Amino acid sequence: MKITVIGRGKVGGGLADRWEQAGHTVTRVGRDGGDSSDADVVLVAVPSGQIAAALGKVYGLAGKVAIDATNPFAGRDETFESLSHEVKSIIGGPVAKAFNTNFADLYDQINEQRVRPSNLYASEDGARAATEQLIRDAGYDPVYVGGLDQAGALEDHLAGLEATIARSGLGRFFYRYAKPGELKRPKGRSSRARPRVAPYRHPGLSVLRMVDQAPPAPPRTTPSLSIVKVAPAPRSGS
Repeated sequence: MKITVIGRGKVGGGLADRWEQAGHTVTRVGRDGGDSSDADVVLVAVPSGQIAAALGKVYGLAGKVAIDATNPFAGRDETFESLSHEVKSIIGGPVAKAFNTNFADLYDQINEQRVRPSNLYASEDGARAATEQLIRDAGYDPVYVGGLDQAGALEDHLAGLEATIARSGLGRFFYRYAKPGELKRPKGRSSRARPRVAPYRHPGLSVLRMVDQAPPAPPRTTPSLSIVKVAPAPRSGS
């Protein structure tokens, strides 16, 4: 796939690196603009307050499939429902909102994870197939949240819940949304015994605590000791 990445920051540069590693042809466009005429997909990864200015310097955008990865940290044009709708008004092709709820600082750690992290995205039908492929090729599993009318919710999600979690001590993190059963432990893999809930009593307070349910140790036994009295052997000649 031919991809034009508009924005050379952590998001744009990081995704460009990962897509090149996956075998895609990537054209990187910075502040001076460029040509996207040959692109199958365009990624918009610029400060939110510079969307119109940045896209105005790129040729060949009309009608392209676009993925909007911006967040409203640098302001927004309130005449649009979301930043993605602003992108839509300029490019005119099908648009998806993706990669804005994942931390770019962690791109180089994706391959080290036990399972693929999730990537929430909203998309118009015409952009969905390409967006899902590029999410997977970046190392994530796509989680569809609906059409482009949900783009604003994804923008608020990072600025609200995810930012609060990060500030509360967890720091930058991966997340995983999964259907029941998808996180089951592989068969034959040993594990610690599951914890059980036991009551913990405190004067005037009733709470629960977690107690490890380890298998009971076998009772300790004292080995029996038998004492045998042996008579001395008779002396010869006696």
